[in-house]
Amino acid sequence: MGQTLDDQGPMASQCSEEGSHPGIFTAELGDQPQLMSFRINREDFLLEVKVRSWPDWLLVCHEGWNPALGARICRSLGHLRLTQHKAVNLSDIKIISSQKFAQLSARLGGLLEEVWQPRDNCISGRIVSLKCSECGERPVASRIVGGQAVAPGRWPWQASVALGSRHTCGGSVLAPHWVVTAAHCMYSFRLSRLSSWRVHTGLVSHSAVQPHQGAMVEKIIPHPFYSAQNHDYDVALLRLRTPLNFSDTVGAVCLPAEEQHLPRGLQCWVSGWGHTDPSHTHSSDMLQDTVVPLLSTQLCNSSCMYSGGLTHRMLCAGYLDGRADACQGDSGGPLVCPDEGTWHLVGVVSWGRGCAEPNHPGVYAKVAEFLDWIHDTVQVH
Repeated sequence: MGQTLDDQGPMASQCSEEGSHPGIFTAELGDQPQLMSFRINREDFLLEVKVRSWPDWLLVCHEGWNPALGARICRSLGHLRLTQHKAVNLSDIKIISSQKFAQLSARLGGLLEEVWQPRDNCISGRIVSLKCSECGERPVASRIVGGQAVAPGRWPWQASVALGSRHTCGGSVLAPHWVVTAAHCMYSFRLSRLSSWRVHTGLVSHSAVQPHQGAMVEKIIPHPFYSAQNHDYDVALLRLRTPLNFSDTVGAVCLPAEEQHLPRGLQCWVSGWGHTDPSHTHSSDMLQDTVVPLLSTQLCNSSCMYSGGLTHRMLCAGYLDGRADACQGDSGGPLVCPDEGTWHLVGVVSWGRGCAEPNHPGVYAKVAEFLDWIHDTVQVH
């Protein structure tokens, strides 16, 4: 985490959010009025649907249901896969008398508004229960407030990608076999032997790492369109040879939900073991984190910042006065934002001019733009 040594540094007088249009970091469909929403009740895993024309959340009748739809719903909520779906008898659960239901038209099947019909009851007397792959949860004990160094388990998806015994970049755990990092991290060392790479998880201090510890990398998959010239498509997936053991200190982060709106100014968190001062003389042995607000792409592309250097696959976050930022060694690590208690991976630390320089906030690969590629790659392998 880069932090300016003097918080009274030059202020960004000519750069301002005033007069700019709010930036919304979603795929283009995020700009349309939201037609449908899904949620899964955390207590009993019952699936609920809300269609724009109806005021209430509706339980889903099992008639017309199919597992492929469950997989699509999990994906739309930011989960990597569907893990379980089943029919639950209405007689086995407690629901309020005014509860309404939604039935999927058997002839169509899909997420579109037109194929769901409201019902006062389910003919079969059964509703859908759905479980998706676990992600975005932090153990209760780790939720500390304030402070710079991080308690174990605070960011259970944080990974350290090491070449030999040397920390090279950050990463984020998506599933027991999968970690996402920045493509430029792997590109810089592309002549290195695959067997030299290790991924460490559940870490707070690097000095605790023993030689030959960590998960071995089976495959490095950089995005096929990655450009070393302008940092476009700066993401890579690492497939691990053996799966990670999830615990209180190791877990997966959720991907962005397909309809997740991320307004300018949203407070998100970036974490890593990178340099802790702008002169790049001191890397941190302890995992650091800092809160950074999302900034509009329009502002970051203005002449007083990056002059059009951001593509559609990028977003930026930080402060105009440069008080906190990601820095060298943080690359590939997570920028995460909370959504009703669940954490989603919104960005991958990518590039920026200096660290914590006024008018030069951090630039991140925009994960929402890579959802199809991530899902397709994980399925193929």
